[in-house]
Amino acid sequence: MIKWINNLFSSTPKEENTDNIKTEVHEHPKNNIKNVSKKYLIVGLGNIGAEYVNTRHNIGFKVLDFLAKKESLSFETVKLGALAEYKFKGRTFFLLKPNTYMNLSGKAVKYWMDKENIPLENILIITDDLNLSFGTIRIKPKGSDGGHNGLKNINLVLNTQQYTRFRFGISDQFKKGQQVDYVLGEWDEEEKTKLPERLEISAEIIKTFGTAGLENTMTTFNGK
Repeated sequence: MIKWINNLFSSTPKEENTDNIKTEVHEHPKNNIKNVSKKYLIVGLGNIGAEYVNTRHNIGFKVLDFLAKKESLSFETVKLGALAEYKFKGRTFFLLKPNTYMNLSGKAVKYWMDKENIPLENILIITDDLNLSFGTIRIKPKGSDGGHNGLKNINLVLNTQQYTRFRFGISDQFKKGQQVDYVLGEWDEEEKTKLPERLEISAEIIKTFGTAGLENTMTTFNGK
């Protein structure tokens, strides 16, 4: 899978002259409003603090940290979070890790969405999902919060569920009454071994979302 993904991008240099790039036109899946923005807000959900760094609930942060390290990017402390700017194939990706804690994630999403004038269809929210087996990927253009407090707050603040979410499966291998401890617990040894490949694919999902569009991203990566 990784070899195939590398081949997908290997023919395109990392940096290129974008003066003659034709602006890609996107359409919002709901209202068909055409958009010519080449700016994207990629939000990884998680909690700040050393005690949360390697927890399952912080997979959103971990994906962005992986991409930043891979592309030699640095996060800067900004209002309501940490932000890194990534330029790829004529697009600008704002990688955001909210510092509001999970339950108030929507505040940071709304602020940076408005500040950078990024349309709703160019937002990607990365979150953990108990309903998917470990490492399973599910990209959807809309949906309910599924009981996830971060998504619940984003839905409330944005007053819509019409935004793309990238769900990363963490499975539900916990006993009754131990969900919180499981979600806020660290990866087991088997998961740690498999994480690098899953993070590599996750980084390519972000690039594909901005360069090939939502439909192609879902077709290529859902269920991988």
